[in-house]
Amino acid sequence: MKLFLPLLMALAASCSNGQSAKQMDPSQSEQSSALIEAAIPLGGRVTDAANIISAKQEAALADRLALLEKSTSHQMVVVTVNSLGGQDVADFTRNLANAWGIGRKGHHDGVVVLVAPNERKVRIAVGYGLERTLPDPLCKTIIEQNMLPRFKEANFYEGIEAGVDALIEGLKRTG
Repeated sequence: MKLFLPLLMALAASCSNGQSAKQMDPSQSEQSSALIEAAIPLGGRVTDAANIISAKQEAALADRLALLEKSTSHQMVVVTVNSLGGQDVADFTRNLANAWGIGRKGHHDGVVVLVAPNERKVRIAVGYGLERTLPDPLCKTIIEQNMLPRFKEANFYEGIEAGVDALIEGLKRTG
């Protein structure tokens, strides 16, 4: 774990309403989504491809996300990845969310929390239907105040859990 500590000191915070910093034509976006989906299959509400949380922690987090979905109908997933494959974190997260179909069709109410520890990136991507509920400044604050301090201490699960807890509180406040 000591290896990650210096790397995470500069972890990049990033939030999104689903739009990319770089606009791609639809065929490129579809190709990227398909490649990401093939590389990282959806493993449930928590997909820990980077192996940074234990099975017990993953199960507890998945249970919390299931309760959230049951009580609000909003879908949230957490994903960790070893690499963004050279893609911008915004593009990667958006393509992954689209490939997996996170959120209810027609409601655009999905949330993806992505952590790429090797590249020191974290992103909260919010579907258009939740932009007012979880605006970019709130997501940025959640990353900076709830997640990054724990990541800097190599406490990945605690950081993810704190971020998810804050997002859930935001979703429950508005129903």
